[in-house]
Amino acid sequence: MNETPGSTRMEEKRVRRPLPFDGVALVLQGGGALGAYQAGVFQAIYEASIEVSWVCGTSIGAVNGALIVGNPPERRVERLREFWETITTPQVSFLNFPWFSPVSLAENPQTRYWANKISILTTMTQGTPGFFSARPFPPINSPAEDPSQVSYYDTSSLKATLAKLVDFDLINNRPMRLSVGATHVRTGASTYFNSNERPLSISHILASASLPPGFPPTEVEGEYYWDGAVVSNTPMQHVIDNRQRDSALIFQVDLWDPNGEVPLDIPSAFLRATEIHSASRVNISIEQYKKMEKYRHALCSFFDRLPEQYQNDPDAKFLEQEARVKTATIVQLKYQSKKYEVSGKTFEFSRRAMEEHWQAGYDDTNVALGEPAVLDPPSVAEALRIFDIRQGWMK
Repeated sequence: MNETPGSTRMEEKRVRRPLPFDGVALVLQGGGALGAYQAGVFQAIYEASIEVSWVCGTSIGAVNGALIVGNPPERRVERLREFWETITTPQVSFLNFPWFSPVSLAENPQTRYWANKISILTTMTQGTPGFFSARPFPPINSPAEDPSQVSYYDTSSLKATLAKLVDFDLINNRPMRLSVGATHVRTGASTYFNSNERPLSISHILASASLPPGFPPTEVEGEYYWDGAVVSNTPMQHVIDNRQRDSALIFQVDLWDPNGEVPLDIPSAFLRATEIHSASRVNISIEQYKKMEKYRHALCSFFDRLPEQYQNDPDAKFLEQEARVKTATIVQLKYQSKKYEVSGKTFEFSRRAMEEHWQAGYDDTNVALGEPAVLDPPSVAEALRIFDIRQGWMK
């Protein structure tokens, strides 16, 4: 890519790329500062003239989703860029020494490791502009007056940023669908707010990004919600359970990789556990999807041989409808951590890290779109194709 990721001003009129799919879904996981990877993914999809019809996200994925759906097509990448530049900062001033120069940071992983740790510590103690700020006295030893104060950080600035960059009238009055995952605090139930079912507001996006104990629960219609990641950090299951169309191209964008090394210290052990927990639901959802499509295909084959006298039976009609195979191609895009990234990498809101994450998402997506079969739908007999950016085609 010749220009800075996200800096390209797209033409206002472009030709939509014809695809042999009934719909295109973008599934966005949670992961804090790593979410810039998702912005890079979307830029590559946009530049390929692929029209997304459904964005489903949780946590930072919900925020990116709102920025995409809540803007006209020609401004989506620009708005993503404005958001990520707003919430990230250049390297902090006390790192402006020769050994923390851009060259040394790029060439010396150990130097970069310590620069990252200092940047993360700065964010954890102060917050980051346009996103969250540290509470001077969080309610640790005594109860707060209100649930909205139960957190280490205040997210009022994120509310203001979203109000500036997202047009909720567009979200609620267009065919492009936005779904955001949250967790009901009282019942612990996973909840999805869908723009095709109810009007969405800033509160719904904030609810999806309210990860405790860092961020407070968000009130929506008299009830309090936490981040969807409290139950599941990936909304893939929601897409599988609720897609209506016969064929779909699904870009599944994961910020956590289930594969990794055995840790040798406690912070690394905590990070590894987080990676496994965040990634495991994705694998479970896809395995369930594979099994369901096999059942559907078997039922279809059975109904082809069902004697005519049983074909009009109400139970047979019900099962026949359920047996309709929904074909899909899933493109799995997984952010790959660098060796110098540490356990607090979701708090690494430096501008340098953001640019790297964005570029990685952009590059990975272009590699995936360069695989010719990605844009060819599977046959009904095949039902599901999975292309993993790291492993190629999977069965």
